[in-house]
Amino acid sequence: MGIFSKDIRTMDDLFVHTLRDVYYAENRIVKSLPEMIEKAGDPQLKQAFKAHLGETENHIARLQEVFRMHGLEVRGVDCPAIDGIIEETDDVVGEVDDPKVLDAALIAAAQAVEHYEITRYGTLIAWAKQLGRTDCASVLQKTLDEEKATDLKLTSMAEGSVNQKARAAR
Repeated sequence: MGIFSKDIRTMDDLFVHTLRDVYYAENRIVKSLPEMIEKAGDPQLKQAFKAHLGETENHIARLQEVFRMHGLEVRGVDCPAIDGIIEETDDVVGEVDDPKVLDAALIAAAQAVEHYEITRYGTLIAWAKQLGRTDCASVLQKTLDEEKATDLKLTSMAEGSVNQKARAAR
Protein backbone atom coordinates (compact mmCIF):
# COMPACT_ATOMS: atom_id res chain seq x y z
CA MET A 1 0.00 0.00 0.00
CA GLY A 2 1.52 3.31 -1.13
CA ILE A 3 1.19 6.59 0.71
CA PHE A 4 -1.70 7.59 -1.57
CA SER A 5 -3.33 4.18 -1.64
CA LYS A 6 -7.02 4.00 -2.38
CA ASP A 7 -7.33 1.77 0.70
CA ILE A 8 -7.10 4.91 2.83
CA ARG A 9 -10.30 6.85 2.22
CA THR A 10 -11.08 8.43 5.56
CA MET A 11 -9.24 9.89 8.54
CA ASP A 12 -10.18 6.76 10.45
CA ASP A 13 -8.52 4.64 7.74
CA LEU A 14 -5.44 6.84 8.04
CA PHE A 15 -5.48 6.50 11.83
CA VAL A 16 -5.70 2.69 11.57
CA HIS A 17 -2.93 2.52 8.98
CA THR A 18 -0.62 4.64 11.12
CA LEU A 19 -1.51 2.62 14.22
CA ARG A 20 -0.50 -0.54 12.34
CA ASP A 21 2.68 1.17 11.13
CA VAL A 22 3.80 2.07 14.65
CA TYR A 23 2.80 -1.38 15.93
CA TYR A 24 5.14 -2.94 13.37
CA ALA A 25 7.83 -0.41 14.32
CA GLU A 26 7.58 -1.14 18.06
CA ASN A 27 7.85 -4.88 17.43
CA ARG A 28 10.87 -4.33 15.20
CA ILE A 29 12.48 -2.18 17.91
CA VAL A 30 11.96 -4.91 20.53
CA LYS A 31 13.91 -7.26 18.29
CA SER A 32 16.74 -4.74 17.78
CA LEU A 33 17.26 -3.51 21.34
CA PRO A 34 18.94 -6.68 22.71
CA GLU A 35 21.76 -6.27 20.19
CA MET A 36 22.13 -2.60 21.12
CA ILE A 37 22.24 -3.57 24.80
CA GLU A 38 24.96 -6.10 24.04
CA LYS A 39 27.06 -3.63 22.03
CA ALA A 40 26.78 -0.70 24.44
CA GLY A 41 29.92 -0.27 26.52
CA ASP A 42 28.85 2.58 28.77
CA PRO A 43 27.06 1.06 31.79
CA GLN A 44 24.55 3.92 31.98
CA LEU A 45 23.73 3.52 28.28
CA LYS A 46 23.41 -0.23 28.62
CA GLN A 47 20.98 0.27 31.53
CA ALA A 48 18.99 2.88 29.58
CA PHE A 49 18.58 0.47 26.67
CA LYS A 50 17.46 -2.30 29.05
CA ALA A 51 14.90 0.02 30.64
CA HIS A 52 13.66 1.09 27.23
CA LEU A 53 13.24 -2.51 26.15
CA GLY A 54 10.77 -2.98 29.02
CA GLU A 55 9.04 0.28 28.12
CA THR A 56 8.80 -0.77 24.48
CA GLU A 57 7.12 -4.01 25.48
CA ASN A 58 4.59 -1.85 27.39
CA HIS A 59 4.16 0.33 24.30
CA ILE A 60 3.19 -2.77 22.33
CA ALA A 61 0.66 -3.73 25.01
CA ARG A 62 -0.82 -0.21 24.91
CA LEU A 63 -1.10 -0.35 21.13
CA GLN A 64 -2.90 -3.68 21.45
CA GLU A 65 -5.27 -1.97 23.90
CA VAL A 66 -5.94 0.83 21.38
CA PHE A 67 -6.63 -1.74 18.67
CA ARG A 68 -9.19 -3.41 20.96
CA MET A 69 -10.72 -0.08 21.99
CA HIS A 70 -11.10 0.78 18.32
CA GLY A 71 -12.58 -2.65 17.53
CA LEU A 72 -9.68 -3.70 15.33
CA GLU A 73 -7.66 -6.81 14.70
CA VAL A 74 -4.18 -6.39 16.18
CA ARG A 75 -1.71 -6.39 13.33
CA GLY A 76 1.05 -4.33 11.82
CA VAL A 77 1.85 -3.16 8.32
CA ASP A 78 5.35 -2.89 6.92
CA CYS A 79 7.10 0.27 8.01
CA PRO A 80 9.89 1.08 5.55
CA ALA A 81 10.92 4.08 7.67
CA ILE A 82 11.81 2.05 10.78
CA ASP A 83 13.33 -0.68 8.64
CA GLY A 84 15.56 1.97 7.05
CA ILE A 85 16.57 3.50 10.37
CA ILE A 86 17.47 0.09 11.78
CA GLU A 87 19.32 -0.92 8.61
CA GLU A 88 21.32 2.33 8.73
CA THR A 89 22.10 1.66 12.39
CA ASP A 90 23.40 -1.80 11.56
CA ASP A 91 25.57 -0.37 8.77
CA VAL A 92 27.09 2.40 10.89
CA VAL A 93 27.56 0.25 14.00
CA GLY A 94 29.27 -2.38 11.89
CA GLU A 95 31.86 0.18 10.77
CA VAL A 96 32.81 1.47 14.25
CA ASP A 97 35.88 -0.04 15.90
CA ASP A 98 36.31 2.02 19.06
CA PRO A 99 33.83 1.15 21.85
CA LYS A 100 33.53 4.80 22.95
CA VAL A 101 32.69 5.94 19.42
CA LEU A 102 30.29 3.02 19.19
CA ASP A 103 28.38 4.29 22.23
CA ALA A 104 27.97 7.70 20.56
CA ALA A 105 26.76 5.99 17.38
CA LEU A 106 24.29 3.87 19.35
CA ILE A 107 22.83 6.95 21.03
CA ALA A 108 22.45 8.70 17.67
CA ALA A 109 20.72 5.64 16.24
CA ALA A 110 18.43 5.30 19.24
CA GLN A 111 17.48 8.96 18.97
CA ALA A 112 16.61 8.55 15.28
CA VAL A 113 14.20 5.80 16.36
CA GLU A 114 12.81 7.93 19.20
CA HIS A 115 12.21 10.88 16.91
CA TYR A 116 10.34 8.68 14.44
CA GLU A 117 8.17 7.31 17.24
CA ILE A 118 7.53 10.77 18.66
CA THR A 119 6.20 11.97 15.30
CA ARG A 120 3.98 8.92 14.90
CA TYR A 121 2.50 9.04 18.40
CA GLY A 122 1.95 12.80 18.22
CA THR A 123 0.08 12.39 14.95
CA LEU A 124 -1.98 9.47 16.25
CA ILE A 125 -2.99 11.45 19.34
CA ALA A 126 -4.09 14.43 17.22
CA TRP A 127 -6.07 12.20 14.90
CA ALA A 128 -7.65 10.23 17.73
CA LYS A 129 -8.88 13.49 19.28
CA GLN A 130 -10.20 14.66 15.89
CA LEU A 131 -12.07 11.36 15.56
CA GLY A 132 -13.60 11.80 19.02
CA ARG A 133 -11.49 8.99 20.47
CA THR A 134 -10.04 10.73 23.52
CA ASP A 135 -9.91 7.30 25.16
CA CYS A 136 -7.40 6.13 22.54
CA ALA A 137 -5.57 9.46 22.68
CA SER A 138 -5.02 9.18 26.45
CA VAL A 139 -3.52 5.69 26.11
CA LEU A 140 -1.23 6.84 23.28
CA GLN A 141 -0.22 9.94 25.28
CA LYS A 142 1.39 7.75 27.95
CA THR A 143 3.67 6.26 25.32
CA LEU A 144 4.46 9.63 23.76
CA ASP A 145 5.49 10.94 27.18
CA GLU A 146 7.82 7.96 27.68
CA GLU A 147 9.35 8.36 24.20
CA LYS A 148 10.08 12.03 24.86
CA ALA A 149 11.60 11.19 28.26
CA THR A 150 13.83 8.54 26.66
CA ASP A 151 15.00 11.04 24.05
CA LEU A 152 15.88 13.56 26.79
CA LYS A 153 17.73 10.87 28.74
CA LEU A 154 19.76 9.92 25.65
CA THR A 155 20.58 13.57 24.97
CA SER A 156 21.74 13.99 28.57
CA MET A 157 24.00 10.94 28.33
CA ALA A 158 25.45 12.04 25.00
CA GLU A 159 26.12 15.59 26.10
CA GLY A 160 27.16 14.59 29.61
CA SER A 161 29.98 12.20 28.82
CA VAL A 162 29.50 9.80 25.92
CA ASN A 163 30.27 12.28 23.13
CA GLN A 164 33.30 13.63 25.05
CA LYS A 165 34.68 10.12 25.46
CA ALA A 166 34.06 9.42 21.76
CA ARG A 167 35.86 12.63 20.76
CA ALA A 168 38.89 11.61 22.85
CA ALA A 169 39.04 8.15 21.29
CA ARG A 170 41.97 7.43 19.03
